[in-house]
Amino acid sequence: MNKCLLLAAIVVLGISNIAHADLINRGGGTSAHGTYNLIYDTDRNITWYDYTNSQDTWWNQVDWASNLSVTFDGQTFINWRLPETVDGVYSYKYKYDSSATAGFNITSSELGHLYYTELGNLGMYDTNGHPRAAGTYGLINSAPFQNLLSNSYWSGTEHALTLTPDAWIFSTSFGNQYIYTQGLYLHALAVHDGDVAAAPLPAPEPTTWLLLGSGLVGLVAFRKVINR
Repeated sequence: MNKCLLLAAIVVLGISNIAHADLINRGGGTSAHGTYNLIYDTDRNITWYDYTNSQDTWWNQVDWASNLSVTFDGQTFINWRLPETVDGVYSYKYKYDSSATAGFNITSSELGHLYYTELGNLGMYDTNGHPRAAGTYGLINSAPFQNLLSNSYWSGTEHALTLTPDAWIFSTSFGNQYIYTQGLYLHALAVHDGDVAAAPLPAPEPTTWLLLGSGLVGLVAFRKVINR
């Protein structure tokens, strides 16, 4: 009987892994800019608005995000913000692993997590500092986003350890994170804490149902064998 329970657990675990998705397209949300998709990140529990705001200063981008209003499924959502970055020491000598705050392969920021972990893109340098060949790094994978650009984006995090007004940015062209003077012009994306859609996960795909049926058939056959 214990073997049956173990087999059933394995089947259920396999099904849950197939049904899991880190980025879920919730559908179109309407703002003053038009209708753009709301994309929920289950890892970070945030919702991205798939609209890239035109280049502007950091202060204006912060104001833009905080004043953004998006209507979805009969509800209006406010309290948007720019994505967050972990503030830390900045060095003009870039680092190449995830333990750093400036450089490549950093996934602690919300934009870095999106670029590397969720979308599966590569940085211009690997974690050992070796350069990658052209065409193998950058914003190669962007789905389910349709309006994410290969460019530099502001984060909402100021750099505290500086004498000039700087803020952290992330480049989707090269996969690096660094600081930039707040008065210069860069693009921006808006995020909202939590799942604004609060909708159920998508139904399992046909392959998932096939696996479920096969697993149940195998479980029944296995039980008959051990009960003989």
